[in-house]
Amino acid sequence: MKKTQKRMRKLTGLSRVLAFMFVASMLISAAACGTTPAATATSTTTQAAATTQEATTAAQADSEVQSFKIGISMPTQSLQRWNQDGDNMRKAFEAAGYSVDLQYGGDNEVPVQISQIENMIASGVNVLVIAAIEGDSMTEVLATAKSKGIPVIAYDRLIMGTDAVTYYATFDNWRVGTMQGEYVRDQLKLDSESGPFNIEFFTGDPGDNNINFFFDGAMSILQPYLDSGVLVTPSGQTEKSVVATLGWSTENAQTRMENLISTNGYRPSGGTPLHAVMCSNDSTAQGVTNALVNADFTKENFPVVTGQDCDIVSVKNMLAGVQSMSVFKDTRTLANAVVDMVNAIVAGNEPPINDRETYDNGTGIIPTFLCEPVAGSAENYKELLIDSGYYTEDQLQ
Repeated sequence: MKKTQKRMRKLTGLSRVLAFMFVASMLISAAACGTTPAATATSTTTQAAATTQEATTAAQADSEVQSFKIGISMPTQSLQRWNQDGDNMRKAFEAAGYSVDLQYGGDNEVPVQISQIENMIASGVNVLVIAAIEGDSMTEVLATAKSKGIPVIAYDRLIMGTDAVTYYATFDNWRVGTMQGEYVRDQLKLDSESGPFNIEFFTGDPGDNNINFFFDGAMSILQPYLDSGVLVTPSGQTEKSVVATLGWSTENAQTRMENLISTNGYRPSGGTPLHAVMCSNDSTAQGVTNALVNADFTKENFPVVTGQDCDIVSVKNMLAGVQSMSVFKDTRTLANAVVDMVNAIVAGNEPPINDRETYDNGTGIIPTFLCEPVAGSAENYKELLIDSGYYTEDQLQ
């Protein structure tokens, strides 16, 4: 009995030692990690609080986005380009959770566009995105927007003569023009051939500030060849105001090209040769192509014809050999850039800007985000337009 009691006392003592060693090892382990059990509990509570705060912040951000209404004003539905721009922006904004009011200004009708913008302001939009029909027609209505603290993003076309424009989102439109000029130069081999080569010029609506970039950019490349006589314009029509096309209209461009053909005797053979027509966009290029086809020009003797936007009709014309190139401006890229701008505005941050020097609307430099254009032709259309998902093969049949 005494031996048993003695053995029990030894075991009890050993248990106490083991228990002490276990507690000590736990304390040492906690110390090695830089925490104590109390600190660990505090850390867990802090992490939970941070997670809750992050969730709350995210929920608040989502709520702010959902309560934001974006007014989008496009100039017309009569041109494919603006339908795509409007639809791409609407989809991008709605995917980001915004409410959208998308309107088109009739058929390039300035009073209709102004009235629509007035209604957007009255309905409580938080941001306006505007592709103006006429860049200098928005002063009064945008003064109202500014008085209500509504940011205004000029889309693709700079709005002139008002300090209500907050930001500008567009493509590098000077580069669009230089691409067209470079294409004419390279196709006609102006640096190695003596010419003379006959060329005519078409640009867009005189109320669109972008023609200053398109046309002047192209002329920065081509003017030296005009000065040297390698390029010649038989009509004598080289001034921007003279070669402008009201409303960027295909019909207006076709009528003028028909007059040029008749007056200057342009023929595919047996008349005055025509080597190039520098068109600032696809709608004017399509009018030029229609007139030339009607005058019996074919892909075998068609002049170099430039364009812009890669409209479906013009891509088909390129594949048929009756338009040479078109500068591609992926409107999905521009739409996403505008959404990024609005996201920054909602968050109270500065939007992404990559040009603070170039775009002066008469009241000062407008902070601008520029997207890069790409030259398209029959040689690279598949990679540029089909593989990127912009069009399907069926759309170009």
